[in-house]
Amino acid sequence: MKCIVAVDKNWGIGKNNGLLFKLPEDMAYFRKNTIGKTVVMGSNTLKSFPGGRPLKNRTNIVFWPDGEKREDCTVCGSFDELKEELAKCDGDDVFIIGGAMFYCTMLPYCDTALVTKVDADGGAEVFFENLDECEGWRLENESETVVDGEYNIRFTEYKNMKVKKFS
Repeated sequence: MKCIVAVDKNWGIGKNNGLLFKLPEDMAYFRKNTIGKTVVMGSNTLKSFPGGRPLKNRTNIVFWPDGEKREDCTVCGSFDELKEELAKCDGDDVFIIGGAMFYCTMLPYCDTALVTKVDADGGAEVFFENLDECEGWRLENESETVVDGEYNIRFTEYKNMKVKKFS
């Protein structure tokens, strides 16, 4: 299992239940990595999408303890139900996509984190774990700086040396 996230220079990821920046290059990177795959999110992330609809061309699984079942995505009402659903998936094709609390819960089970680093302060209200300071995580790859609109970004890949088994 992997996670994918864009962070500001303080590891901030959002405010007002939305993204900090509009980043076309990062959105293309997100699409490239997740199309045809399984994306897993908390309910607030689903609600933040246009019309509260799941992402197209992906299998969408939502951890939503009080949520109603839907036809357009799989809603898991408990952690056990989420484990059962994810057991049906190829772990290499599963991406955790937010929000902050869900990232925090699922990060120990991820073997890889694809982190887009934005060289700016987005005034975040919610944050991602700073993997540079997190025991067991190691920076494996880092792109050259890419200009994305008015921002400089870098695509990075971190590996978790202490992955917990999700079962």
